[in-house]
Amino acid sequence: MDCGTTSPVTRLRGAETAAMPCRFKPYPAYKDSGVEWLGEIPTHWEVRPLKYCCGMNSETLNEETSPDYELRYVDISNVDSTGNVLGTEELRFENAPSRARRKVRSGDTIISTVRTYLKAIAYLNDPPDNLIVSTGFAVLRPHSGLHPPFLWRIVQSEQFVQAVQAYSEGVGYPAINPSQLGRLVVWIPKVDEQRAIAAFLDRATQKIDALVDKKERLIKLLQEKRAALITQAVTKGLDPTVPMKDSGVEWLGKIPANWKINRNKVLFREIDRRSLEGEEELLTVSHITGVTKRSAKEVYMIEAESHEGYKLCERDDLVINTMWAWMGALGIAGEPGMVSPSYNVYRLKDGVLLPRYYDHLCRVPPHVSELTRFSKGVWKSRLRLYPEEFFEIMTPIPSTKEQQAIAELLGRETAKLDALIAKVREGIEKLKEYRTALISAAVTGKIDVREECVASASAVSRHSGGSRNPE
Repeated sequence: MDCGTTSPVTRLRGAETAAMPCRFKPYPAYKDSGVEWLGEIPTHWEVRPLKYCCGMNSETLNEETSPDYELRYVDISNVDSTGNVLGTEELRFENAPSRARRKVRSGDTIISTVRTYLKAIAYLNDPPDNLIVSTGFAVLRPHSGLHPPFLWRIVQSEQFVQAVQAYSEGVGYPAINPSQLGRLVVWIPKVDEQRAIAAFLDRATQKIDALVDKKERLIKLLQEKRAALITQAVTKGLDPTVPMKDSGVEWLGKIPANWKINRNKVLFREIDRRSLEGEEELLTVSHITGVTKRSAKEVYMIEAESHEGYKLCERDDLVINTMWAWMGALGIAGEPGMVSPSYNVYRLKDGVLLPRYYDHLCRVPPHVSELTRFSKGVWKSRLRLYPEEFFEIMTPIPSTKEQQAIAELLGRETAKLDALIAKVREGIEKLKEYRTALISAAVTGKIDVREECVASASAVSRHSGGSRNPE
């Protein structure tokens, strides 16, 4: 097939156009679906409103449910963008959140009605009898004539998700109500064809997901190598032959004999200057990237209307996310700006520590464990690192010359590893784009995958939607 023709295949938008495999043919003939956002579909397919093709939210737990009823709960955050249920929470009804009400059965599809663009959309194949999902999901139960896994693939497609977005209301957490969702159309070929398409997509996406998993494991190994390199350099130095001494600090262990150690209260002072108009560059703090511009990150939290009263920081100040210090959310600011008033800002004293050296040191696992040990709170997720405790933590101090050498070496070596990690991530994103494009193209009839299934007709007849069981 010539990929430069004007067939329906080439009219796919965005990532679909770039990612579409050339080996797939279009259907022999198309017709206008009558739906602007759907465009053309194969001539033998039908278009119907979703509400006529499936039941929606058919079963719920009522308030008379026994307080002792044990359920397994799935929240929206438990479903990832590829349709995997990542985990469940075991609860008794009396302790369950009020949104834990929707009952499900095998063959149901659940789709988040809130921020649907995040694609928390899953197919439930043989779920536990006591599985309950959030009222933030719409539970779709297909009628006869609609193959359950095919319905899942429809609502997972870019076209359907974008239609949901278009009819959602709200700014920070856009949501669609069930009646409006039911009015959106779905497109339906014959059942055998639905099965063939669903089976093809199951096999194809499993292969893509396996490649993604392999690349993600590689990233994990590279990140472990990066962390080990930094930890060795900032706590043991660059010369493995130098004499060592016991630091007297548990998290440090032995350090080079010529290094010093001191409490943070000798090395830092707290800064609490506030923005008058809130117009400075807004910075955020991550356990992965340290201090960065918020504008450079994909952040889905609602931003405050005004930043007046936010804390100011200067280049080379230490910024700590008080609530997430136990995760390693701290770092040296690379530029001036403002940060959340719930953060703490510290300034190095007298040039004893070089900012670049400390920025490498502060997020290594042994140091983060020490931050956790000094944090206050009953539950780990509620731990806070306050200035009084931060000032008690001991920090290693190489000579200025050695700090400079450590910072320069780590700057070079981590840049190489970061570039490699970024390249692998780019490959993952391309695979995910291809996956999305393939699902949308196959499920909307832009490509004809029926011949792909001829050699595996027996597998198609046994198709049950893959293994998406919540464990």
